[in-house]
Amino acid sequence: MRLKIQLYILSLWLLFALLFVNKIQVPICFENCEFIGLWKLITLNIIPIICVIFIIAGFWFYYRFKYIIRGAKSLPEKIEEMENINWEHLTFLVTYVIPLLSFDLDFNLSKDRNGLMFFLVLIVIGMIYVKTNMFYNNPTLAILGYHIYKTKTTNKKNIILISKEVLQEQDWIEYKLISDNIYFAIKSKQNGIKRT
Repeated sequence: MRLKIQLYILSLWLLFALLFVNKIQVPICFENCEFIGLWKLITLNIIPIICVIFIIAGFWFYYRFKYIIRGAKSLPEKIEEMENINWEHLTFLVTYVIPLLSFDLDFNLSKDRNGLMFFLVLIVIGMIYVKTNMFYNNPTLAILGYHIYKTKTTNKKNIILISKEVLQEQDWIEYKLISDNIYFAIKSKQNGIKRT
């Protein structure tokens, strides 16, 4: 469950980066300049600071994910049928990330509640992602070079493979379970023979 939540936060990495660029406020002055003060600078940039915290957390979660998937653990299996579903990354980006950028995050609750609604929407989407096992549908992983496949192997049907490598039918793979029917896969160096 914790890994699913971390991968969901990682999937929002691009959203936090775009929000940071959109909301950062640094006063620029060319003559007769005076520092506005650290506290005022912080209060002007609460949203960008929160975004930086989530971006750093995303880096941590990514390196933790890499550590968890390091080295496949199964006997080699042959891919019998396969469908590339990389396009699902784009669906997540267009459906969730881009619309979330349209929120006006002023946090003035007496006028409107956009900031509150923004975080509630993020929490609800996260709950849906974790409960429905769609956490693999992650645009950040796509940017980092991962591919998603729906496959049938010698011993398993309707599994989702996440791989750094481009996989094809008839490839031999080794895999590691991430959650339910979702696996991280690498190509096996020996067809049908366990590596030592």
